Amino acid sequence: MTQETPFPAPANGDDAPAGGDAMSAAFSKTELSDAAALTGDIYGVAGTAGRLSSERDETFLFTAADGTRYTLKIANPAEDPAALAFQDGALLHLARHAPAVPVPRLVPTRSGGTSHRIATHEGPRIVRLLTFLPGELQYRTPPSTNQSRHIGRALGALGLGLSGYAGRPPAGKLMWDISHTLDLAAVVDSVAPERQARVEAVLEEFLRMLPAFSALERRQIIHNDFNPHNILVDPAAPERVAGIIDFGDMVEAPLVNDLAVAISYHLFTPDWAERAGAFLEGYLSARPLQPAEAALLPTLIRARLAMSIIIAEWRSARFPENRSYIMRNHAAAWAGLHNISDLTPAGLKRLAPHLVEA
Repeated sequence: MTQETPFPAPANGDDAPAGGDAMSAAFSKTELSDAAALTGDIYGVAGTAGRLSSERDETFLFTAADGTRYTLKIANPAEDPAALAFQDGALLHLARHAPAVPVPRLVPTRSGGTSHRIATHEGPRIVRLLTFLPGELQYRTPPSTNQSRHIGRALGALGLGLSGYAGRPPAGKLMWDISHTLDLAAVVDSVAPERQARVEAVLEEFLRMLPAFSALERRQIIHNDFNPHNILVDPAAPERVAGIIDFGDMVEAPLVNDLAVAISYHLFTPDWAERAGAFLEGYLSARPLQPAEAALLPTLIRARLAMSIIIAEWRSARFPENRSYIMRNHAAAWAGLHNISDLTPAGLKRLAPHLVEA
């Protein structure tokens, strides 16, 4: 049952009201004191809140009076409630069927719900509280081939855990879904001239691959955002994955898309070939690929990198106040795309000998 609570108007009323979709809608920030009071009212936990960076919603580190830490999320008022219910279902599914996969757990409200709706002057917003996973974000740790291998295996285990999840995402397209790469042709003119030809070539390559892509057999719910900002590692052993967070970009798609997204973040360092090979070997130790998937993987990786460049340049022009956050992966994506511009399935096989013959 969903309860609704009125919420104080934010102190700063200059922000534009929400509209459109959760990727582009602007909304007023919640005061830290209000976030803490809200948590006490809904969850019966007293404490303090500190703001964390986030693209689509408001995220806080909530520290209870007894020292227990949680992650508090207050959704963008433009967010589809069905999308949040879909995410909650995935976390509940993993808790039941893959408890060894380190993901946050939903904290029930005082009335036993998985979330709570509040009324604001910009529209209803959904509040969720999750357990806090200790660890260091991967992007803050030195990269290594051993770390890449463990991260690859963690993605394979996560995919297996989600493979039986019967939830379905809400209707509509997600901008970050590789399956809809060609939709970005509409905004490719936002890319700087010195990069535009290369990303347009990737879109053309994806178009040629489309019949084979459409014929892929293995589809399921995938995380779709397995990047160094969403992976926690053990500070004492940075190769060990301690947590996986942010399920806001999940989609139903070909399984290999998840691998393409994740490996795209292992391609910008000088030792990219070794890191990419180690990541693939780690993934394959948990879940082998089919020949058709392996044949398309290089193109799908390039597609994800091109998407990162196009979306970042388009959105940073629209929201210059959030440019530093939006562009945080841009340089790495451009370097990665340069490094694998001519990578073939055979070349990928040389990096990961256990990859099936394409």
